[in-house]
Amino acid sequence: MLINQDFQPLNGLAKKLVIEKLLTEQQACQATQEAKNKHVSLVSHLVKSSLLSSQQIAMTASQSFGEPLLDLDAFDSNLIPRGLISDRLIKRHHALPLFKRGTRLYVAVSDPTDITALDEFKFHSGLNTEAILVEEEKLTKAIDTFLEDGDQAIAGFADSEFETLELDVIDTSEKADATKNEDIDDAPLVRFVNKILLDAIKLRASDIHIEPYEKYCRIRFRTDGILHEAIKPPLSLANRIASRIKVMSRMDISERRIPQDGHIKLRVSQAKTIDFRVNTLPTVFGEKVVLRILDSSASKVDIDELGFEPDQKALYLKALYKPQGMILVTGPTGSGKTVSLYTGLSLLNRDDRNISTIEDPVEINLSGVNQVNVHNKVGLNFSAALRAFLRQDPDVIMVGEIRDLETAEIAIKASQTGHMVLSTLHTNSAAETMMRLRSMGVPTYNLASSVELIIAQRLVRRLCDFCKEFLKLPKESLLEAGFDHHDLKNIQIFKAVGCERCHQGYHGRIGIYEVVPMTPSIAELILSDGNSMQLAEQARQEGYFDLRQSGLKKVQQGVTTLDEINRVTVD
Repeated sequence: MLINQDFQPLNGLAKKLVIEKLLTEQQACQATQEAKNKHVSLVSHLVKSSLLSSQQIAMTASQSFGEPLLDLDAFDSNLIPRGLISDRLIKRHHALPLFKRGTRLYVAVSDPTDITALDEFKFHSGLNTEAILVEEEKLTKAIDTFLEDGDQAIAGFADSEFETLELDVIDTSEKADATKNEDIDDAPLVRFVNKILLDAIKLRASDIHIEPYEKYCRIRFRTDGILHEAIKPPLSLANRIASRIKVMSRMDISERRIPQDGHIKLRVSQAKTIDFRVNTLPTVFGEKVVLRILDSSASKVDIDELGFEPDQKALYLKALYKPQGMILVTGPTGSGKTVSLYTGLSLLNRDDRNISTIEDPVEINLSGVNQVNVHNKVGLNFSAALRAFLRQDPDVIMVGEIRDLETAEIAIKASQTGHMVLSTLHTNSAAETMMRLRSMGVPTYNLASSVELIIAQRLVRRLCDFCKEFLKLPKESLLEAGFDHHDLKNIQIFKAVGCERCHQGYHGRIGIYEVVPMTPSIAELILSDGNSMQLAEQARQEGYFDLRQSGLKKVQQGVTTLDEINRVTVD
């Protein structure tokens, strides 16, 4: 079928109407463009323009797409759930939630090819959505009746969802004039922002990104390490959302020219609070806001849940219980270094030990541990805190990150004088960690004598146990991926599928590790100024897994996929 070059190519319902000869190609193209210009659905425009009747469109859609047709006149309107979807979304998408059954929400639509409404309804309700085809005129009448009975605005979320959701009281007396802004403090906007935070928690997100652009605003969640779009609020709300979050975070809402940092404490139940670390960034089209979700209870895990192989776990515990020395955990931001260290601190946290930490910022609260936040403005940096710790009779010290030579030297000195020191670096492997410290200016003899263990790590998404399926790959592909012939005897590889219990076929994350102790051979290499390649090769010869091998082990165990290992490691 030739398409008029003056119009966009036809698809979906418009294409079917042309195929069924209910419209000419030109009529369909013109109607599609006019509907887009008027910001209405194609079906609504066709009916209002008298080009086709509701019945003609509904019958054609039902036959073409195999969708059952429901007569809304015979439907009991009392079944329509209230509070799940906002009035504004119902108006925007011209779709109506009809009833809820289990975890599924059935939605009345007049165009079954428009899945945007279903996607947004799914996000806002937290339910899986399914379309039910109805006639356009009857849908319009049902929506008008429904909206007449309710008076919801902006978010339109059920107040019951917030019965147990309270924000800690924030003293804004110093900024009283700034916060008396109706656009920031009106109840619908407050509910909208609270709903974003609550949904992120429910979806196990680690970060929330609120991003304004020239023609739209989008909100994305990072779940299991992967960013995905959650909702696109109207662009007109972008500044108001940012301002509301800045008020909650005790930031200066009148300052939009420089980045700001803040903090929110959200009470999700009487026994549980979740912290959000907030940062704003001025962009060309407004302030981008990123919230890091700091759920201390979710971060405290048993060492057996981290993902260490048995021999790796044994090496970590052996180093951890030594009276002195240094354990370094390396990896990029978001690779789980802090959780690994705090799992170790939890094991050491006893009445007979004095434990102190300096972090930027403290992300996990651990009772019985003296935790200090970096405060550069007053001179409280890593090195200053470390000096103070050494005068506080410490047994165990944790340094959030070794960033410079001064911090490295004090930490190494502490590890050589009867203290166990734990810290992190941003390097890619155990071997590169030694090179980084050496490039900072740390003498090789100090490295060889103080470092007990280096752990390089990444987080990989864990396969959903409910929907994962076997994947058969040729022997050559497996060998190329890094498996050896011995591995191929009883190997079972799975692929991610996706279901209502998971996100893209994955649920949660698990660590893969390279755990390398300071052996005599490795110490000798360091003292002789060996490079990172030589150190890595020596570790392999001594039988210590690198990250790739550790990842392939998780694939063999059916914990994750080969695609996921390829994503986070280098073959």
